[in-house]
Amino acid sequence: MYDVLILGTGPAAITAAIYTTRYNMKTLVIGKGAGMISHASEVENYPGIYPVTGPDLMNKFIEHAKALNIEITYETITDISKDNDVFTVKTNKGEYKGKTIIYALGGEKRKMGLPEESKYEGKGISYCATCDGFFFKGKDVVVAGGGNGAALTTILLSKIAKKIYLIYRGEKLKAFPSLIERIEKFDNVEIILNSNIVKIKGDNFVSSIIIEDNNGQQREINVNGIFVEYGYNRNSEFAEKIGVELDKPRRIIVKQDMSTNIKGFFAAGDVTNGSDGFGQVITACAEGAIAARSAYNYIIG
Repeated sequence: MYDVLILGTGPAAITAAIYTTRYNMKTLVIGKGAGMISHASEVENYPGIYPVTGPDLMNKFIEHAKALNIEITYETITDISKDNDVFTVKTNKGEYKGKTIIYALGGEKRKMGLPEESKYEGKGISYCATCDGFFFKGKDVVVAGGGNGAALTTILLSKIAKKIYLIYRGEKLKAFPSLIERIEKFDNVEIILNSNIVKIKGDNFVSSIIIEDNNGQQREINVNGIFVEYGYNRNSEFAEKIGVELDKPRRIIVKQDMSTNIKGFFAAGDVTNGSDGFGQVITACAEGAIAARSAYNYIIG
């Protein structure tokens, strides 16, 4: 029996584990992958560590956890249940019991929703520029989206691709102004606003896209790759299953102490509605630390 089962292996989860360990709580971290941070080509706003890529920053988190001998198991979670005051987490390898849960499963990249999308996944469509950008050296590509993720992906690809089309449905990009200013200085980036990708064409690999503007006018652009940055969907389904309340965007509703409507169940990071919806590494870490303290207070009564 663990004092706390921490679900997820991203910044919120690892920070929570660092704090629960300092509270001398028997802790197990369960997850698969490093979360959304692993897709970040650059992290420019994490204090004290600059410059750094998302994967490198996450590696530092894991190194910190290992130095504290925190128990981490990389497994796929399949079910969560609660019987009286005991939580059970089932995975593809077994099951674990805990007095509390800190739920920090974050989210997964949102797809475009086009019927031909699955056909071209790995054949021109990518959801991770850090992972796949190198394969498009000297080629023409599209970045779909208008937020910080799209901006950072465009910055990364500007050093690799021949031409980048940044396509966004809104009237202006939503990214931080400092990122937009950098993008606007690149000679090989063309920003196309008020437009959507409506069709992907190609034989075995992507060869072009059809975009449509807000007036219904369509045009075809020849490209070799599409990097999708449409945000993410929260991985809140396991929490919902045991009765945790969600808001309309399917974020876990948390109080200031990261507690939920289920006693002993805490949440942190991008999967919550905490931190005023400001999904940053630093806010995820803060929520993880608060959740750890709250789980400790819950156990000691």
